[in-house]
Amino acid sequence: MNPPASPTPVEAEAHLRTILATVPDAMVVIDERGSILSFSAAAEKMFGYAEAEVVGRNVKMLMPSPDRERHDQYLENYLTTGKRKIIGIGRVTTALHRDGNTFPIELAVGEAWSAERRIFTGFIRDLTERQETLLRLQDLQSELAHVGRVSEMGTLASSLAHELNQPLTAVASYCESARDLLSDDPDEETLAMIREAMDEAAKQAVRAGQIVRRLRDFMTYGETERRVESLQRLINEANALALVGSREYGIDLQMSLDASADLVLVDRIQIQQVLVNLIRNAIDAMIGSAVRVLSIRTAAGPDSFVTITVEDTGSGIQPSVAPQLFQPFVTSKQNGMGIGLSICRTIVQAHGGRIWFEPGARDGTAFHFTLPSGETRA
Repeated sequence: MNPPASPTPVEAEAHLRTILATVPDAMVVIDERGSILSFSAAAEKMFGYAEAEVVGRNVKMLMPSPDRERHDQYLENYLTTGKRKIIGIGRVTTALHRDGNTFPIELAVGEAWSAERRIFTGFIRDLTERQETLLRLQDLQSELAHVGRVSEMGTLASSLAHELNQPLTAVASYCESARDLLSDDPDEETLAMIREAMDEAAKQAVRAGQIVRRLRDFMTYGETERRVESLQRLINEANALALVGSREYGIDLQMSLDASADLVLVDRIQIQQVLVNLIRNAIDAMIGSAVRVLSIRTAAGPDSFVTITVEDTGSGIQPSVAPQLFQPFVTSKQNGMGIGLSICRTIVQAHGGRIWFEPGARDGTAFHFTLPSGETRA
């Protein structure tokens, strides 16, 4: 039996077109210069471009800043050094739709040779639906946690009232006794009794303070599990989560990340919580604004720290709220609980940094916080 004949170039091309038309994930093939060679049907649907519009153009057109500006350098570095950062590894990042909005994706890149030239194939999965599901689960978890906290707070309040009742009652009793003794002209013996009563009142007040202090220490964050992390990766992953559902608002995301200040020594989950809180607050602040620009910047700071800025073009912070903005249960949102920024401050301070805000360059508000650099510990 004769072996089947090898497919002709036309047949091979037709086979490839069939694959590109049916593969569920978006598939983009580029050459060594970053020029797009093929664009699957799923990619057309995902990005809003027809294949004919993108073939021959640089793939960075599908990326938001700062990846767009850095992509050619990334590609050149790989071709020169052979050191892989994405190829064969995959990562979660953001992509740029034709309409200018960003959306979260999972990107995997493969490398192959075709007709004596190297090509790269990117497999892209839109994570919007997955992230929306994750957000719904998080909302449910938050509701359950809220119910649990209310129950715990009731138990805690009862225990705290019981613990504090005795010393506070004693303080009141000693003070009332001293007041009664002072109503007449006191002699030396009476003055001695007054001094003793005030000493005892002071001791009981200290005892009450110790009870509150133990409670505070119990509730404070303990030692965080810190590792050297890429700040760009943390921000990209936080964006992928925080920007879900914001497409309808037309948020213009602008990022300027200092490559020399990329490594930080942090607890990844906690810092992403800070970033998600600040980004969501910025989006909420811009919903009613004519201009909706979200800027995220990083820069090397003094004393081996890195400064991260999340700036919006929203309505700004109300002057009446500003002085206590980082205090628990203080909020400028109509339906906010006022604990997000308090949590952010606690996390940042636990990392040895600080957080503050100031008016933005284009109205709105700019939140800044610092984290310890990981450059010397990499």
